[in-house]
Amino acid sequence: MSQTFCFRVSATEISVAVVEDAVFKGRHFDRSVILLCVRWYLAYNLSLRNLEEMMAERGISVDHATVHRWVARYAPELLERFNLRKKALTSRWHIDETYVRVRGHWRYLYRAIDSNGDTVEFWLSERRNLPAAKRFLRKALKRHGRPERIVIDGSQTNREAILSCDAASRLEDRSRRELKPIRIRQSRYLNNRIEQDHRAVKRRIRPMLGFKSMNSARAILGGIEMVHMMRKGQAKYACNPQPSLAEQFEIIAA
Repeated sequence: MSQTFCFRVSATEISVAVVEDAVFKGRHFDRSVILLCVRWYLAYNLSLRNLEEMMAERGISVDHATVHRWVARYAPELLERFNLRKKALTSRWHIDETYVRVRGHWRYLYRAIDSNGDTVEFWLSERRNLPAAKRFLRKALKRHGRPERIVIDGSQTNREAILSCDAASRLEDRSRRELKPIRIRQSRYLNNRIEQDHRAVKRRIRPMLGFKSMNSARAILGGIEMVHMMRKGQAKYACNPQPSLAEQFEIIAA
């Protein structure tokens, strides 16, 4: 039974790419091993030492610190490639922030989803204030354009950030179209949608027991958010409209 299991994993999960991607050039380990470790760490409740043991069972000797470096190095690159395939979003957004522990301190993960529950944008900030909220909104508006409506909770800071970024966006617009102001709905109950969406990300973060630095936190959180978007089917793929998680990693890394 154990031999059959090992064969199935090696045949389906550790697939060897014919052409080496320039991103993985010069690495001691095969591209497929790196992708497998990165995907498993981002997608499942596994520790770095769990992955070290799992690889050892498959005859691959890799240190847990090496796996961490792989995740921090390749997660941002994979996210950037994923974003190139991201589907269009609706014009109604929900915005909220949640807490993440970094070096023993609480930091703030700003997140936005649309009316379908698809992820719009996210940003990890050291502070929860007006400049942080405005930076997050500017990033979302630059990448996805102006929404018609944004739902927030009772936060006055987020309301001020939306009004400020909306005004700046209309001033900078050169299309000569009359842009309507972004409508703001403030309701704790209407924003339950995004609070529920936080749970998928927090569920993966919890076993990590906090991050060691803001840089690694942003890289790993970006990878976790990417996996969350993959599971929600937010990317377009010409060859297969509904690829598995493993297939999506292979496609964007190719």
